[in-house]
Amino acid sequence: MRRLAAVLHTLNDGLRVGRCLETLYPCDEILIIDQGSTDQTLRIAREYGARIVRAGNALYASDYFTPADAAWLLCLDPRESLTEGLAASLFEWKSQPSESGRTEIFSIFVREETSNGWLEHAEPQTRLVPLTWQRWNGSWPAADPLAPVLNGVVLRFCFP
Repeated sequence: MRRLAAVLHTLNDGLRVGRCLETLYPCDEILIIDQGSTDQTLRIAREYGARIVRAGNALYASDYFTPADAAWLLCLDPRESLTEGLAASLFEWKSQPSESGRTEIFSIFVREETSNGWLEHAEPQTRLVPLTWQRWNGSWPAADPLAPVLNGVVLRFCFP
């Protein structure tokens, strides 16, 4: 079975991070890359068993993933949560054997809360990558329009 680590970059996200962490039950571990939070973010993350890595002067996003015990990374923002449909897709994906010799990556649709209701992003975002992935755009995997899309969505909350 594939092992999956959720990766979140945080900075004073104590009001939001608990909602995100509550939905990460398909993940085998949680890795928090903290940018220097001074609120309750790290206490809350520890309550969910997250492994904390203090952000430093790493040249590459992949430098932070060394502590991960999983072969796959699910990249999220602390304002985001998995829907039940996406969680089910992740459990199903984890139980399938990976195709050897292929570098698989996956995208996910994002639905964002706005003051006028929910906005469905037209393009899915690359969010699920192997630990060995080398194409990063800052702290996010570089977009790949050819990546297969998982069923379900990520909800991005803009209000605490």
